[in-house]
Amino acid sequence: MGPRIAIDAMGGDAGPAPIVAGLARAHRKDKALAFTLFGDEAAIRTELAKHRGLADAVTVCHASDAIGAEEKPSQAIRRAKTTSMGLAINAVKDGHADAALSGGNTGALMAMAKLALRTMPGIDRPALAALLPTMEHDLVMLDLGANTECDAQNLVQFAVMGAAYSRSVLGREKPRVKLLNIGTEELKGTDELKEAAAMLREATYLPLKFDGFTEGDKLARGDIEVVVCDGFSGNVALKTAEGTARFVTDLLRRAFTSSLRSKAGFALSRPALNLLKVHLDPNNHNGAVFLGLNGLVVKSHGSANVKGVANAVAVAARMVRADITRRIGEDLDEFRARAFANGSGR
Repeated sequence: MGPRIAIDAMGGDAGPAPIVAGLARAHRKDKALAFTLFGDEAAIRTELAKHRGLADAVTVCHASDAIGAEEKPSQAIRRAKTTSMGLAINAVKDGHADAALSGGNTGALMAMAKLALRTMPGIDRPALAALLPTMEHDLVMLDLGANTECDAQNLVQFAVMGAAYSRSVLGREKPRVKLLNIGTEELKGTDELKEAAAMLREATYLPLKFDGFTEGDKLARGDIEVVVCDGFSGNVALKTAEGTARFVTDLLRRAFTSSLRSKAGFALSRPALNLLKVHLDPNNHNGAVFLGLNGLVVKSHGSANVKGVANAVAVAARMVRADITRRIGEDLDEFRARAFANGSGR
């Protein structure tokens, strides 16, 4: 029996069409997957009719309402029992699904997931983690916007969760972890960063290798497996990286269409440019995960295409099969036991 994933079919910017097509793509690659779709049943079944091979793997549950893109989390929480997003999360809470996936309002998704699933013992705040491309391999980065302000304990918890994610999804036995900072010197940064660094240096028993600080311009080098930061810094760094990727591709497109000679050069360099496009395409890295909850919730880009939705599904399936929640719990138990033994625990 493969993972069953609860899907907010109304969460994407374009409605259920790319979501159902993405599920069909994911199912072709992994026949063990099963899905429970929440949303407008008529609209969902219209899309399912286009993908006959998906029918046996899908259960459709009608939801009369959906969360708006601009809706406040406090408003969304009050409608959790009638919306496609809320019902998908509750399916995980009730044990009817192994993970939930939504491309909807991030703030509402986090608020409802935290209220329904609660945080794991030893976790003060859940974090949003995602994979970012680098020159060598993908890296895990968290937090990407769930917590704008974090203390040292939060950052250490993020490091533990990020390392567990890296081991589960990327197969890194002892991931190299760094804290995002304004410099690499030990004296730079906030008191929270310095304190978190000191705690991680002492936690040599954890299945990670803490390697100090890193700056934003070094993230793409590929010499780190996990980057830890507060949600404010992480979200700014992520959006800057995505904007820079779009800038580079747009600049190249403009340069290669500026003259006949440039167009000829484009024809010769197209294979290399296609590789660049694939590497920078956010759909190839779609699927951020809320870590630290008693259940798995995956956030897809609202604008994700068919490939992006399929990739987000693959992330959810890998997390379920790796039993990421149990792994995080074991690492946290070890950290807390050692910290209390040393007199530094809370």
